[in-house]
Amino acid sequence: MLKFYCAPWSRASGVFWLLEELGQPYEIELVDIRAPGGVPESYRAIQPNKKVPAVEHDGFVITERAAITMYLADAFPQAGLAPPIGDERRAAYLTRLVYCDSVFDPAIAARAQGLKYGGNGFSFGTFEDMVANVEKILAGQAYAVGDSFTAADTQLASGIHFTMNILKVLPPLDVFGDYLARATDRPAYRSYQAKEAELARRATPVQFKAPRNA
Repeated sequence: MLKFYCAPWSRASGVFWLLEELGQPYEIELVDIRAPGGVPESYRAIQPNKKVPAVEHDGFVITERAAITMYLADAFPQAGLAPPIGDERRAAYLTRLVYCDSVFDPAIAARAQGLKYGGNGFSFGTFEDMVANVEKILAGQAYAVGDSFTAADTQLASGIHFTMNILKVLPPLDVFGDYLARATDRPAYRSYQAKEAELARRATPVQFKAPRNA
């Protein structure tokens, strides 16, 4: 049994896409994070901060996007989305995955909220360094890990799409746009988009606010 706790057009989107890439049956549990009454307190038993996504697989609960992505890609190796241990790409694969959660995401959030700080002020470093690093990676190769699509791309590409095209925080560099065109030109991505749009009809409408520095 594979259950996916999610909200449409949220931080769960990359895992939603990953689930379609895996080609395994799964059950969707809508967590309406935008409901007027908030997320039910009972959801803390699944995710202690009442955030999405979360996944339940055979009685085990996994939270945090990087952990979920690693777990699922390794649990279903037939999908070919994770370099196995011993593969020379494994180190870069794990690095990119964790980077999305530990550097990319908080640097974007800090910039969107207008937070001013020095390079050593926070563990994730500066927004400018993050942008330069992602640009360098994608300028030198087709995907997050070399020339082949991996589970890391579901997280990096979904993050770039949201922060560049929706939040308008990440600069619209050509290298980012070219990468998105490659990474999202997949049947699983189109399938995920259709399912997420259907899920959105059941949830409280999204109201995105322009970032302070826009």
